[in-house]
Amino acid sequence: MIELTTAGESHGKGLVAIVSGLPSNLKITRDYINQQLKRRQGGYGRGLRMKIESDKVEIISGVRYSKTMGSPISMVIWNKDWENWKEIMSVDEISSKAQKVSIPRPGHADLVGVTKYNLDDIRNSIERSSARETAARVAACTFARKFLEEFGIFVGSYVESIGGVYSQNYFNPYTTNKIDIQKLSNKADKSSVRVLDKNLEEKIIRKIKGAKKKGDTLGGTFYVIATGVPVGLGSFSSYHSRLDADLSHAIISINAVKGVEIGDAFNSASHYGSQVHDEIIFKNNMISRRTNRAGGIEGGISNGMPIIIRAAMKPIATLMNPIGTIDLKDFKSVDARRERSDFVAVPACSVIAESMTAWVIAKRFIEKFGSDSIEETRDNYKNYINKTLPRLKNNFSK
Repeated sequence: MIELTTAGESHGKGLVAIVSGLPSNLKITRDYINQQLKRRQGGYGRGLRMKIESDKVEIISGVRYSKTMGSPISMVIWNKDWENWKEIMSVDEISSKAQKVSIPRPGHADLVGVTKYNLDDIRNSIERSSARETAARVAACTFARKFLEEFGIFVGSYVESIGGVYSQNYFNPYTTNKIDIQKLSNKADKSSVRVLDKNLEEKIIRKIKGAKKKGDTLGGTFYVIATGVPVGLGSFSSYHSRLDADLSHAIISINAVKGVEIGDAFNSASHYGSQVHDEIIFKNNMISRRTNRAGGIEGGISNGMPIIIRAAMKPIATLMNPIGTIDLKDFKSVDARRERSDFVAVPACSVIAESMTAWVIAKRFIEKFGSDSIEETRDNYKNYINKTLPRLKNNFSK
């Protein structure tokens, strides 16, 4: 089983990620990882922090000559902004401490954090709950992404809406059993807000500009799709083994994501079963479905169709035109404090969600086919693929 741990604060010296359990001999380069980090930093509506940072990964262990060694992989992303925060975020006791933050922002982890951990300064809550942590996740999950590509599995995404602005030329991913997610995701990358419709991009940018003028923020929805996923990842045998539950947990763990659906879930809830379930067909010596409203997962197990995830991100909690809160010093009503932030981060969130999706699928893939090296894992996978259909026919012909 592969495992992932991250550490670090938003304005600390750097972000750390440790990955263990990956097989040896997986080819990967720093440039490949840095490209994913760059995608995470993009998108119209990002804040000033993205002009300061230019995220690059430094691999400390577990990789030699651009190949994994089978040992734990550790990496760090240094925060350039640390130079401006050395005293505020000092590890050692200092005499000139920064003024304590006592005004919590509604919708953020400020108040619940200081309550849970018995803190006397909201700064401690702000630093770790910041979405800056997701840079470490993207770096680590890129190893999972590269691993999946070795087996023809690709993960991509695109933004569906921002601020309630949707396209009139809607691409419905549920009505087909074939999706070229690489092509769609590359097309989205060419858009400053990661949408597939140029007209939609222009409308969304106008909406973002309006929010900026008001000192407000916007959320939105996006799709993540994984293609090439084989039948059999996950299990219905126990609740924590279900692939859809695992994916939902991973996506909603991303900052500001408040809703996740697998397949055409919420729309399906208002239709007859005959209009929802995907008919099973046999074509070109393969078992498939006519449609994919289930989103590639049935009974908690991947069914060989593209895995489709749709998620909703709420507007960023930090507002330049703040709403009401209280000051914890005297509990009097005040305006919420400002903290440097984005106006919109939905495009970046979609890239982070790609990474988390890749991680979960890789975890379940290694659980089923994994071995100590990429070569042995590949042999296990080929054996399964080559024998699945003959085994199925044999079982039911007895």
